[in-house]
Amino acid sequence: MSEAARTRLNYAGVAIALAFLILAPLEFHRYGIYILSQWAVMTIAAIGLNLTLGYAGQVSLAQGAFVGIGAYCAAILTTQGWPLIAAIALALVLCFVIGWLLGYPALRVQHHYLAFVTLAFSTLAFLVFRNESWLTNGTEGIDGVPRPTVLGLSTTPHLYYYYFCLFMLALVTLATLGLVRSPWGRAFIALRENPLRALSLGVDTRRYILMAFAIGSALGGLAGALYAPLVGLVEPPAFTLTLSLNLLMMVIVGGSGYFLGPFLGGLVAVLLPEWLRVVDNYYLILYALLVMGLLIYSPTGLIGIVDRFLVDRRTRAASAARAAASASIERP
Repeated sequence: MSEAARTRLNYAGVAIALAFLILAPLEFHRYGIYILSQWAVMTIAAIGLNLTLGYAGQVSLAQGAFVGIGAYCAAILTTQGWPLIAAIALALVLCFVIGWLLGYPALRVQHHYLAFVTLAFSTLAFLVFRNESWLTNGTEGIDGVPRPTVLGLSTTPHLYYYYFCLFMLALVTLATLGLVRSPWGRAFIALRENPLRALSLGVDTRRYILMAFAIGSALGGLAGALYAPLVGLVEPPAFTLTLSLNLLMMVIVGGSGYFLGPFLGGLVAVLLPEWLRVVDNYYLILYALLVMGLLIYSPTGLIGIVDRFLVDRRTRAASAARAAASASIERP
């Protein structure tokens, strides 16, 4: 397949996916629209984690904590009459700064040691959410988080808020695509593949490690700020380590380091359990078995399966072309 044909096929796939995401919810019931909205929100958080883990190679178990920080920013401000855009701005700045600071341990420790550092931060954030009642209302949480009004149109109906979340996901997708295709993105990949080689080539690894954590954390905060009006109630149990592990699973199952990985991983983590509810009490067991089977078959995730198929196809095509050329040369 030529490069032009491959590009047209990619554009066609994007157009079909967009048409489905825009038109399909028109036929969904209220709960189905809520699940799609949750997918859009959690995909934003997974995109941030994919930048930190998949592109920069820095392990983080704190993404759920940043979602919680963003959610509490939205809950506290919007229930006091502030617009959601102000809460989003605060969540982005606050999570960016905290993520930058959290990146400093990554300058000294790596791999599972770094995972323990981010795990400690996630635990600390949960304790703040639960115990600092003067700020977070403790275990009772903050109820009645309002949904925003955009261009004079209220997003209180589930369908309208879904489209708002989808629009924010589209903005994040375009911004992230520009980032990974820029010299920043190439520096992240060089940092992931071989930090010493990247340093020898003049890449400021210190700055890029901090930036990877900061940008990924900021996207987690953005997802949290969108999550709060979606559910209406922000409480500590929603932001335990389980959320961070689910986001990590989304990135790995979709394909860590692949741009579309978080999108497919979100489908698996958010939608698949709902589709499996037809088996009643066994749906979580079946869900776990399917995920384990996938990772055993393809450790690089769903995108890795497609990528391996395309590589094998190109290899067979190249081998056939060489065999044909060799036969034409040997023919008298």
